[in-house]
Amino acid sequence: MPSRPEMRIPPLPPGNELELPGRGTIFYRDLAGPLGAPTAVLLHGWTATADLNWFTCYEPLSRHFRVIAPDLRGHGRGIRNRKAFRMEDCADDAAELCALLGIERIIPVGYSMGGIVAQLMWQRHRATVTGLVLSATSARFASSREERLSFLGLAGLGALARAAPPRTRSWLTEQFYLRSRRDRWEPWALQEAGLHDWRLVLQAGGAIGQFSSSDWLKDIDVPTSVIITMRDHIVPVRRQLRLFEGIPHAEAYRVDGDHDAVVALADRYVPTLIQALQSVEARSSSLVV
Repeated sequence: MPSRPEMRIPPLPPGNELELPGRGTIFYRDLAGPLGAPTAVLLHGWTATADLNWFTCYEPLSRHFRVIAPDLRGHGRGIRNRKAFRMEDCADDAAELCALLGIERIIPVGYSMGGIVAQLMWQRHRATVTGLVLSATSARFASSREERLSFLGLAGLGALARAAPPRTRSWLTEQFYLRSRRDRWEPWALQEAGLHDWRLVLQAGGAIGQFSSSDWLKDIDVPTSVIITMRDHIVPVRRQLRLFEGIPHAEAYRVDGDHDAVVALADRYVPTLIQALQSVEARSSSLVV
């Protein structure tokens, strides 16, 4: 019998687990970076994981920064518990992780849903956040009645999944995520996505629809870079532009790609991300007395 071909897995840094007291066990990647380098905390998008979202970025970023990349609650190997999903908990998880690792100053880097978490990290943990990089994201994801109902439906499915037996949860994974990707994704990526807890992931979808930072964007007082994906069919460019325009003294960077530019156009996206981060670090350093 012929042997199976070996699964191709991109180079990934070692994975780590750490118990966050009262919160659960968090899984994260940790790349040391140059001595004394600032720390970038990579926050992935909805239905992704740290690896699915950021695998193209790990090594290039680590030449300039320490990199911390956790799986958010319910995603991949992220924290599991019986509580309802809250974006605020994800922000607090990431802040607590950094505190336990002895990291006092961080630059959250949020992609899509991760942009919500990054914004909340600034709002809830201002003493440690020295800057922000927000990419393919928005201050608000649902404004019309139809959009709000769509996100509300995800929250309802999440509530149903809570009581579903394991076989039904496996069916949800197949129907909502894997089936449309089997012909396009590498086996390792499908395996990674299969780790999701769909009760929490669907609730996260509902939480995205409820989020709005529009009322307090103007208060963000740390250097911020906004990376706009110019052909994005998931987060419309107009919403990304409103985010940029709403943050005082933010800098805009553009990538001529769709919502998956971080992977599909890594040769363009990654250098732009490095530039955006370096700008935040330079502006942050100039503010230190």
